Amino acid sequence: MSTEPTAGWSPETHVVAAGRPESPGEPLNVPIVMASNFRDSGDYTRNEGNDLWRALEEVIGGLEGGSCVSYSSGMAAASAVLFAVQPAVVLVPRVSYMGVRKLLEHRQRHGDPIVEMIDFTDTSTVVSTIEETTARHGAGRVLVWIETPSNPTLEKTDVPPIVEACRRTGAVSVIDATFPTPLGLRPLAEGADLSMHSGTKFIGGHSDLLIGLVSTDKPALFEALQEARSLQGATPGGLESFLALRGVRTLAVRMEASIRNTTILHDRLAAHSAVEWVRSSGAMLSFVVRGGAAAADRVCERVRLITPATSLGGVESLIERRQKYAGEAHVPPGLLRLSVGIENVEDLWRDLGRALDDTPDDTPDDTLDASGRR
Repeated sequence: MSTEPTAGWSPETHVVAAGRPESPGEPLNVPIVMASNFRDSGDYTRNEGNDLWRALEEVIGGLEGGSCVSYSSGMAAASAVLFAVQPAVVLVPRVSYMGVRKLLEHRQRHGDPIVEMIDFTDTSTVVSTIEETTARHGAGRVLVWIETPSNPTLEKTDVPPIVEACRRTGAVSVIDATFPTPLGLRPLAEGADLSMHSGTKFIGGHSDLLIGLVSTDKPALFEALQEARSLQGATPGGLESFLALRGVRTLAVRMEASIRNTTILHDRLAAHSAVEWVRSSGAMLSFVVRGGAAAADRVCERVRLITPATSLGGVESLIERRQKYAGEAHVPPGLLRLSVGIENVEDLWRDLGRALDDTPDDTPDDTLDASGRR
């Protein structure tokens, strides 16, 4: 099992150099092999995988400090965690990715597991709940699902004391680190049992694939994750694996550019009279527009460079009002989630500033100053 980035390289070097063919005469990149089975062999791709999977898993596992298993989507990865752990109880943040909450609610309706949604920003309550729940159900029977920052409100979880409570009581901890990426947060190094990513987002980075990734440094969990992929049939396709491996090569430079843009946009949004509050984390922004849902929808309708679309993590900036989706009623009606891309930040701000200021569409861009006001 891999434990550290290759040969002591920095993470920025590891994402470029790891998982490549090394023998003389081999191609520089792992080629796409579209095959489900192989001549004179009992290997079957659903079980044994292929070189693209292994290369991608080598890159991500090395970054995480463990071993990685890839899946057909982020939701397939989440399902695999439940399959591998088989918890009696799952503790999950009240504010978190709605797909995971819907999955857990579906499982609970069908009898297993018990799902408790709690406020993960209240660390003392989370720790006491872990202690009480594991005392009732036993070590290994409680799964603590940490998502930091939260989707879509970008609230932070104080990871160390919660993970320590899991270690002390025998609860299993998983951290969904999709937003910070393995470059911003290494859950296994923090003491978590499992680290999960929707590689569809920043790891792939180009809004053109679905893939999920789970890493662990626990051999028994690693075997269970592999079994989950095989038995559930949640195997990533050859093209998707190739695209994810190609995308991760530029993860460091993409994140650097997007985070730089995010920092600038955060400060300008915080000073804008149309914005109630704004939070940022990594390459993500969440802000509440004064005037509620109608005002926020108007912003989405008026932007031209920023694309109104769901999902996140691509090179292009994406914006959406999250409360419009079923299951997001707890989110402020005027909240917009902005995934910040790598475009020129002044172009982004002119676009967003015009939308927030409700400037007529035929007003020249140069009528807006650096703060986005006329």
